[in-house]
Amino acid sequence: MSRSLESESERVTRLLRDEILDGVRAPGERLVERDVADGLGVSRVPVRDALKALVAEGLVTLRPRSWAVVREFTDSDIADLNEVRAAFEPLTFRLAAERRTREGLDRLRRALDEHLAAARANDAVLARRKAADFHEIVTELASNELLVEVERPLRSRMRWLLAQHDDLMAVADQHEGLYAAIANRDVAEAERLVAEHLALSHALQRHTRSS
Repeated sequence: MSRSLESESERVTRLLRDEILDGVRAPGERLVERDVADGLGVSRVPVRDALKALVAEGLVTLRPRSWAVVREFTDSDIADLNEVRAAFEPLTFRLAAERRTREGLDRLRRALDEHLAAARANDAVLARRKAADFHEIVTELASNELLVEVERPLRSRMRWLLAQHDDLMAVADQHEGLYAAIANRDVAEAERLVAEHLALSHALQRHTRSS
C-alpha cells in the first residue's frame, strides 16, 4: 500500500513499529495513549488502534486503563523465535533457490545492495532494516502462499530478532553468498549457507545479550 493511501491508524502503527524495531522506544517503555497522540499530533483513536495492532504483532503488551509497554523479550521468547526461524528458513531458502524469478531476483539484489551500502557506512538502523527486507523477499521468492501466511503474523517479531546483533558486515557478507546461491539455483549451497547463517546469527545474539 502506498503511504499516501495509508489510514491514520496505519500510519501511526508503522511509525510506532519502526520506533520499536529501531530501538528508539526501549523495551519496557510505557506507551500512554494520550502522550503518544500528543507526540504524533493525532487523536487517541488511531493510537488505540495502533497499540492493538502491535499487540497482535507481538511487539507491545497491554496494561490496565489506557497504556501499554514495549515488549521485553525474555530468553525464553528468543529461544522460541530461534527455533521457529531454524525450522522455516532452510525450507524458505531452498524453495527460493528452486523457484526464484528474474523480477524477484532483481528486487532481492536491490535490497542486498542497499544492505551492503548501509553496513559499509555503519548505518546500523538501515542495515538491519534491509537485512530483514532481504529475508522477507526470499520468503516471497519461495512462491508458497501458505508459507507467506504463516510468516506474516510473525514478521514483526522476526524483524526484531534479526536486529539483535552488532556485526553489520558479517551478516551482509553472508547475505551476499545466499543471494548468489539463489541466483544460481544452487539448492545445496543455499542449504549449506543458511545453516551457517543461522549459526552466526545465534552467536551474534549471544554476544549482544552478554555485552
